[in-house]
Amino acid sequence: MFAGQMACEAVNFSLKRIIKEERPKQMHGKGYGMPSSHAQFVAFFSVHLALFLLLRHAPFPKASHTPLSLARRAALSAVALACAGLVAWSRIYLSYHTPKQVLVGCTTGVISAVGWFGITAIFRKSGLLEFVLELPPVRFFRVRDLVVEEDLPQSGWEKWEERRALIKGRANGQKVKRR
Repeated sequence: MFAGQMACEAVNFSLKRIIKEERPKQMHGKGYGMPSSHAQFVAFFSVHLALFLLLRHAPFPKASHTPLSLARRAALSAVALACAGLVAWSRIYLSYHTPKQVLVGCTTGVISAVGWFGITAIFRKSGLLEFVLELPPVRFFRVRDLVVEEDLPQSGWEKWEERRALIKGRANGQKVKRR
């Protein structure tokens, strides 16, 4: 998602310099206004999050926590989309952008999110993701695909508990084994 968000920002940077449309007259800010980068950013984030929660997220059956139900994931998606709508509306309300600039930003963000979600799905299904994750530079930076391989809340909790036990053991002068 982060890589997709950065690609979306690069698209926005390019579009602003290609279109070169000024901001509204009452706004004396710097830079071009078309498309709205805030609207594009939040549209990408909220749509990608919703797609992930509704289509890709598979709660682990043996998780130590209660996984989110589909209804809760849908509610979270709706909240994210509503927040994105509020950010987009605020850009017009505060006169930073025209409605057209915000609409183009939102549309570009949505298209980017759906496209990136599709690309990553193809990468996973084709095995390309596994290939890329085995490349030396990728391994050097410890890039992983935790989405499908690890119960993130459980893993984080176990690491936290292990670290706390280690610190407590040192404070009490005990030798503590690390897993």
